[in-house]
Amino acid sequence: MTEVKAPDLNAMRGFIFDVDGTLALADRGLNGYAPLPGSLELLELLRSRGLPYVVFTNGSLKTPVQLSQALGNAGIEVAPERALTPPAIAVSVFRNKGYKKILVLGAEGVWKPLVDAGFDVVCAPERADDADAVFIGWYPEFGLPDLDAASRAIWQGAGFYTVSTVPYIASRDGRTLGISGALTAAISSVTDKEAIVVGKPAAEAFAIAREILDVAPEHVAIVGDDPALENEMAHLNGAISVSVHTGLYKANDFARLPENRRPHYSLSGIDQLLELMR
Repeated sequence: MTEVKAPDLNAMRGFIFDVDGTLALADRGLNGYAPLPGSLELLELLRSRGLPYVVFTNGSLKTPVQLSQALGNAGIEVAPERALTPPAIAVSVFRNKGYKKILVLGAEGVWKPLVDAGFDVVCAPERADDADAVFIGWYPEFGLPDLDAASRAIWQGAGFYTVSTVPYIASRDGRTLGISGALTAAISSVTDKEAIVVGKPAAEAFAIAREILDVAPEHVAIVGDDPALENEMAHLNGAISVSVHTGLYKANDFARLPENRRPHYSLSGIDQLLELMR
């Protein structure tokens, strides 16, 4: 089994940052971001060196514009076009599939990017049995009529997509329920269909982020707190994995991974990454 070797961080030419548990922590409702130590200084350092970065959250409560504004309120500067969410990736995936009509279970951050892209969007619990795809996102208000609408569309042949299947995410209050994951699991149990994830660690998600950065994969560092998301996306796509322990996973969680799946860097937090790059 091949051991992961740490490359020179100063050879990196672009960065993909997770948000929750990496750059910042929000409250249980995923609002009111507070930057984690070193975040503001590291991003300022990258800007001063002309090194591009994007932020990429698997959260779908906010549109990219809203995410940019929320992070900006915490002092984290990121342009809307460099604030990525899974619905932005779904636009590309659905276009490539030739889909037209999408049944959405989700809040504004889920359906609005699809509407803006010109898709015929139906929001559950309204039925759309003839939908090309069912798309699941952040939707704390979901109920049985939503489950019924989604299941009927999938039974009729609709594709089944979700922003994420993780059971929980990091917040200032500790674990916060990953609503899209819970809802996706419920629909899977009824339909016996497995959802396709359009967020991290999907290859399409990395491809779009890398296209924005305009940097070769081996010169991209992906910084995050989840071994199955950012770390896995780096290994799947030939990028560099930088894992931090400020979310729900700690050093021993990353150390228990198979040697060839461990992060290239396992750090206490963004502040340690800042010190390594100074």
